[in-house]
Amino acid sequence: MKYVLILFLVMIFIFSKCHGNELQNPEKSSKIYQFKINDINEKPFNFDQLKNKVVLIVNVASKCGFTNQYHGLENLYKKFKDKGFVVIGVPSNDFGGQEPGTAKDIETLCRTTYNVTFPILQKSIIKGKNIISLYDFLTNKKIHPKTGGKITWNFNKFLIDREGHVRFRYSSFTKPNSKKIEKDLISLLSSKGDKNEKN
Repeated sequence: MKYVLILFLVMIFIFSKCHGNELQNPEKSSKIYQFKINDINEKPFNFDQLKNKVVLIVNVASKCGFTNQYHGLENLYKKFKDKGFVVIGVPSNDFGGQEPGTAKDIETLCRTTYNVTFPILQKSIIKGKNIISLYDFLTNKKIHPKTGGKITWNFNKFLIDREGHVRFRYSSFTKPNSKKIEKDLISLLSSKGDKNEKN
């Protein structure tokens, strides 16, 4: 019994070391291409398709004081999509219960009220113990010391460069059509880089 316990502890130690090495691998831990999440219609959305694109990831909600930002997000997307830019909306009911609807409710609001054409993913948990892997990655301060940290409210925004690295983060109060976001976006569309900055 003693030897079985020792063997079990050794196996746990080896697993933890291997897992730690995987997290430290920059190819796996610092880029968004590792994720695959269903979209609002339950079809797989593979982040690998975003390679060489600049991406703005936003946690969205239908009944929030910031919901009108859908207009700004769509306008930004239309303005720069032909240059390699994508907006991705991630609905969440985690803040004030402001995304209570079904997938159909969310899609109807996005497509008919706000004429959204950019990808909307499935409704997700983006904080706490059941946080989805994408947001566990985005908010991880060990991986992203300058842009990590808990999501503060609906419509937080992460801007990712063409190499899949998080470069900028914006609060809910920073509108999609702000000069700051557009300036940063244009910069990333015209160049590649490895810096990690926070607004």
